[in-house]
Amino acid sequence: MLHGKTIGFLGAGSMAEALMRGLIQGGVVRPQQMIVTNRSNRERLETLQMRYGVRTAASKATLVAEADVLVVLCKPKDVADLLAEIRPYTSRGQVLLSVAAGVSTSLLADGVAPGVRVVRAMPNTSCQVGESATAICLGEGAGEEARLVARAILGAVGRVVEVPEAQLDAVTGLSGSGPAYIYLMIEAMVEAGRGVGLSEQVARELAVQTLLGAARTLVETGEDPAELRQKVTSPGGTTMAGLQVLNEAGFREAMVRAVARATQRSQELGRMVAAPRLATS
Repeated sequence: MLHGKTIGFLGAGSMAEALMRGLIQGGVVRPQQMIVTNRSNRERLETLQMRYGVRTAASKATLVAEADVLVVLCKPKDVADLLAEIRPYTSRGQVLLSVAAGVSTSLLADGVAPGVRVVRAMPNTSCQVGESATAICLGEGAGEEARLVARAILGAVGRVVEVPEAQLDAVTGLSGSGPAYIYLMIEAMVEAGRGVGLSEQVARELAVQTLLGAARTLVETGEDPAELRQKVTSPGGTTMAGLQVLNEAGFREAMVRAVARATQRSQELGRMVAAPRLATS
């Protein structure tokens, strides 16, 4: 799907680097097919060029005019300015793939030339190790080719699902913010391990491997997590005793509230991004 296409990265941060690394290591594209630019950090561009063999562009205009696929990697608050800068150089048929949280496909489409095919995505930070949980949604009229292009790029750094745009805030609350919930749980498990006499190193190694093993079991067996939980919970045993404490502390309810609040905050931020456009329309 990406054969012969040029991918332009508008941003050179950790997400851009993760995508470059995944695309190259997966043999999806050749380094020369990728061009990257950023606002002003030439040293960062030179680092990426030396590390991955990608090309760099001194200006956004040069990059946009050459690229078949534009990947928007700036902060949400900077998207409007970026689109205003690149709009004169965008053209019908290009694919614009945005990972800017809260920026709607309609806002993106309004900011570029007619006929640019827009796809919006919500990956998470696990893209750095090729294990992102990413959701995408298509803008109006994006079409099948844009879908396949987005899947090919984002599939290089993890698993990709497609959802209606109205559900992207929920995706943000669940998997976008999800790694932080898991890290907090691991922090607590390590602290608990130390509390019962383990060294921090041993507690951390055991906690992390427990997480990896449980996740792999879910993936490889395809079983419902509730069923797996029941299988390891013997009546009157240690696991049941531990789960009882978590239930009494409201662990499940706290997780549900956390996802709901993060979803709500994503909606709030989206309205903040859209507000300047609404004020001038």
